[in-house]
This record gives sequence, C-alpha cells and structure tokens, in this order.
Amino acid sequence: MQSALKRSGRADVVSTATPTSNRSLAQNSAGFGSLAEGLDYAARGVTGFNFYSARGALETVLPYSELRRRAMATARRLLSLGLARGDRVAVVAETGPDFMAVFFGCQYAGLIPCPLPYTMYIGGKDSYIERVAGMLAAARVQIVIAGEDLTSHIMDAAARAGVNRVMSHAELQALPEAAAKLEPFGPSDDAYIQYSSGSTSNPKGVLISQSAIMANARAILREGLRTGPDDRAFSWLPLYHDMGLVGFCLSPALGQVSVDFLSTSAFARRPALWLKLMSDNKSTVTYSPSFGYDLAARRINGDAVTLDLSRLRVAGIGGDMVRPDVLEGFAATLAVAGFRQEAFLPSYGMAETTLAIAFVDPAKPIRIDAVDRLVLKSEGRAVPATGGNARRFVACGRPLSDSKVEIRSADGAVLGERSVGRIFVRTPSLMNGYFQNEDATAAVVGADGFLDTGDMGYWLDGEIVITGRAKDLILHNGRNIWPQDIEWAAEQLDALRAGDVAAFAVENELGEDEVVVLVQCRLQDMAAAEALRNEVSAVVHRSAGVECRVVMVPPKSLPFTSSGKLSRAAARQKFLSGDIAEITAATLAVTQDGPEASL
Repeated sequence: MQSALKRSGRADVVSTATPTSNRSLAQNSAGFGSLAEGLDYAARGVTGFNFYSARGALETVLPYSELRRRAMATARRLLSLGLARGDRVAVVAETGPDFMAVFFGCQYAGLIPCPLPYTMYIGGKDSYIERVAGMLAAARVQIVIAGEDLTSHIMDAAARAGVNRVMSHAELQALPEAAAKLEPFGPSDDAYIQYSSGSTSNPKGVLISQSAIMANARAILREGLRTGPDDRAFSWLPLYHDMGLVGFCLSPALGQVSVDFLSTSAFARRPALWLKLMSDNKSTVTYSPSFGYDLAARRINGDAVTLDLSRLRVAGIGGDMVRPDVLEGFAATLAVAGFRQEAFLPSYGMAETTLAIAFVDPAKPIRIDAVDRLVLKSEGRAVPATGGNARRFVACGRPLSDSKVEIRSADGAVLGERSVGRIFVRTPSLMNGYFQNEDATAAVVGADGFLDTGDMGYWLDGEIVITGRAKDLILHNGRNIWPQDIEWAAEQLDALRAGDVAAFAVENELGEDEVVVLVQCRLQDMAAAEALRNEVSAVVHRSAGVECRVVMVPPKSLPFTSSGKLSRAAARQKFLSGDIAEITAATLAVTQDGPEASL
C-alpha cells in the first residue's frame, strides 16, 4: 500500500493503509446485536478506514481498533455535556475520521446520531441553511457538531431551528471525558436517524433501529455483495445518504472489511481519480449511481490503458434508475483496463428499508429487458419488444431472503409477471417510522406491515424491474408517459449528457397538461442553442410521441437531491416560480458541469 502522512495531534508520522485482510481474526458478517458490538469485534483485527485527499494521496488511516478508541473517548466527551440517553446529536457527515468518531461515539454513549449533508451546492448557502434547519427542528436535536469550515452556516441553521448548542470537532475533542460508565445501545434500541434524499423544508427523519441495521447489513454482506476475507472496498458516496452510510461505512465495519474513501467533492472535481485509486489499491467492491460511471468514463480519456481494474468483482449500481447505455459505455471504455462487464451489480433499495431491498446475483451477468414502449404506456404491461420501438430496463435482482415484495395495481390487487404496478415491501430492515411523525409514517406503512415505496415496476422471472417513481408519471391525453423516456432520449444527443434534461407536466392557459422539457445548454451562441432546441423537440416527438415545450436553461440550473438524483418535482416548482429561467445571450457563456454539482 501507499505511504502517506497521517494527521495526528502531535506530529505527522509516516503511515500505510490498513491491510485488506485479517489473517488472525475470522470474518463475521454482521452476526452481532448492535453497531457497538460489531465495532468491538472489528477492533480486534487490523482492517479499517482509509481517507484519500483530492490529489489522491493517502491522508488519514483509521484502523477499526483506533476508531473504537476514539469513539469511546468521544462518547465520554458527549456525556460530559449532560446529554440524556436517547438525545439526538446532529453531525455534519463530512468524509473523514471526525464524523466516524462522533457517529460511533453516539452508539457507545446511548445517543442517536443524525447525519447532516455536507454539500453546499444544492441551491447555494441559503438553501443549505434552510435545509439543515428543517432537519434540526424535525429531529429535535440537542447539539450540532460540524467542521470549522461549516460552523457559521450551521450556527445560522441551528438558530432558525431553536438549537442552542453548536460545536466544532476541535471544541468537542477539547472537552474532558466524563467519568460515567458507558452504556452502549443494545439490540432493542434505536440506532440513528437518516434523512431521505428528498428532504427540504419539511424533512422526514427515517428512524432506524439496531435490529434493522443489523438485518440489512447481514443481507448486504452475505446475499448482496457476498464479501469474503480478501475483499477491499472503495467509496466516494456521501455519508449522509443511505447508500454511503450503510453500504460503505456501517456494513463494511460490521464485516471487518477495509474501505478506502475519496470525498464526494473530490470525486466531483476528478471523477477519474476514483478509477485510478481503485486500480492502485486493488479494490474488489465499489458502488455508484449510473451518473458516476458515466462521469468517470467521460473523464478517463486515454488514461484507461494505464489502469488495472481486473480485481473489481462488484461494481454496484443503485440510488437511481439504472441506465443500460451508461453501463455499456463504461464497460466499453474500461475494458482495456481489465474491467469485466459481469462485475456490474444492479440493486434496489431506499432509506426507509435501511438500504437494500433486492440484489442481482453477482455470479450472473446483468439482464436488460427490451419492452414495447407503446404497450407499456397504453396498457401498463412490459411486453417484450419485437420491433424498433423499444424501451430498455435493467433488472435489479431478487428480493432479499428475509423480505417480501409485492407489486400491486391501483386498486391493491397483487400483480403477476410483466404487469406494471406500485412496489410494496415488508422486511425486518424496515424503519421504526419517520421520527415523531405518525401521519407521515401511516401514509406509507400499512396495517399489513408493507411499505409503499412509491416506485413503479414489474416482475421479470422473479427479479424486480424498476420503471420509475409513481409521482413522476406524466398523464397526457389519457396516456402514461415516463419522464425518463423523454430525458434519456434527449440525452443521447451529442451536445447533452446524463443529468442535463428534466421532463414534467404543467397546466397551460387552457387548463390542459403541457409537457415541459428543461435542457441545460452549454452552447455559446443563440443559433446553436436554437438548433439544439429543435433537435430535442424532434427526438422527444419520435421517442415519446408527444409535442413538448423545450426550455433551454443555463448549466447547473436543474436541482438534484443530496444523493445525486434529479428532482423533477423541484425542477417543476422552480420553473413555475421563475427560479429557473430560460437562457439569454448573456447566460450562454456559463459552461460548468451539471450533475457533479449536485452531490
């Protein structure tokens, strides 16, 4: 492994990354009752977390043994503040050892951590402060902890939420340790509050229990990733999102797997660094939404030939609709680096189920289902396509063995093979509910214990195929139109890329639904922009059979969630309010990337 400088309170010392394997500690894949118990076991080995700088240098090494020591010391410092068992501790989830120490410290102190988003790119400073204030108020937190660079913004958010105590990590570490005996959370306790990626001014905190996180981590490690003692993970995913927190922080710790981290902002600036570091570190497991693979493949250019990704056995995809064209493009670009297309592992999950719901069998290639687009729209059935008018979907695997999934019609009938309906799931990984929000919980969890995911999909030989979000459906002249159909078709144009297009419906002056397509334009003259508008209009008409209003908007206009998903509802709202405005000659010169800024 690489040599690097490890930051410490005394002096910089030369260090190397944690080993990949524990030779003297048997692997235990989340066979524990709580997060604290899991970290206690992992600390007996030599594996752990490693953090890389934006330039690719190994910056900080945190073996699980050291994480446990720091977490227990942090727990005693938190208790010195007079916090009571079950109190909520909000902590900005910056990728680094400070966040890890506070999160696990809460587990030992009997406090409930609430990870907050670190990014400030979603709408700028004011939007970030409003977003965080809503989370703090909803969770009724007693204290907020953040890095020095965000303290002033967090203080503003805390003031709006009526939270009186804000501390930096340095201030927290300067506190004396309480002499009180630590009483870690046990199997029957809560574990943390996770804010779903759609949280805005009225956020819903997903309350996850110790039993739920343990059940989901076991399923992820044993059924999904099928981790072994020689696996090494790599992640740039944000730790305030369920895929980053559960998939690449909590689950690896519970499976004693070493993880190498690159911050999300560093990935956004240099997507290809993700690939280079995985090559250097002989990574075997990683994960990303589709757009991450797209960005990395675009940025690697001719350097792919210098990489070795032959050891990457799991290249997971989740967090959004899986794009078959993106996967094919990435596989073609990185084949020269030894990447195998069979490594792709589509999956399906959400924060309300802790994380995972279904996985593709990692021993089998992914399955792409081409269905008749017209029958899908008119009849709600996924009939195999026989001609050229096809829509391709990627199968996202079978439900976890401890879970039950049903696909239901609008009247609640359970549907069979290839009938599109709403997806419901019952699982031991289900949230305890939205924190202190009984109405919101009752709206999605039925008396039968099934969660209404809000997603639409169909069965394909026992695998789930996701077709989109129910609330995003466009109803036009009696037809159901999937906005993804419009967006994906437009994004095939050379001037556009993934994340540049948002489609939705608005009511026009005649009271009729009109399809609006917002397009982020990077072109620098009005004639070229107008030509692109006409191209988009034509391709939408060909692919979706609908006339639409194409609105050219500046780069970085479209809103994304904290996990990098396009928020069509927010795009529609901003368009109607005038916050997203059509480009003029003066705005055409702005040429910054789009999806990266949403992370």
